[in-house]
Amino acid sequence: MTTIKNLLLFVCLAACFTACKKNEIEEFDYLAQFKKDTAAINAFVKANNITGGTMHPEYGIYYKIIAPGTGNVSYKGSTKITAEYTGRLLDGTVFDNSNGVPRTFELGQVIAGWYFGIPLIQKGGQLRLIIPSYYAYGNTESARVPRNSPLDFDITLIDLVP
Repeated sequence: MTTIKNLLLFVCLAACFTACKKNEIEEFDYLAQFKKDTAAINAFVKANNITGGTMHPEYGIYYKIIAPGTGNVSYKGSTKITAEYTGRLLDGTVFDNSNGVPRTFELGQVIAGWYFGIPLIQKGGQLRLIIPSYYAYGNTESARVPRNSPLDFDITLIDLVP
């Protein structure tokens, strides 16, 4: 009987020590990924001879205003934007497309890269955004976008409502 009690005590102690084991959650280095993304974006821009654009120094978002559009709307998170767009991975794979049908979004509900980029143009404007993964879908993976993917968008702003 004493042997069984000792065995149960040993199993309980082992279970307690196992439960107290340090959580082994993998740390993700966002800064290293950001540097990798901006290097990939710079290489992509150079390899594809994309000229006339600007790399935002703080966000690492490459943008090229193709047409500024007209108006003087001050954007807010609640601004409704209607746009036609094509979203591609840097290898050219189209992962999302409005297919010529304008889609409406609230600016505060889009990915951060769009949130920073869309206010650069007005109604009727056209913009190319190449966005580091941090300002897109980050370290998450979906069926259409692999984790840590910089994204390339062509956007035409059809309409906006402040």
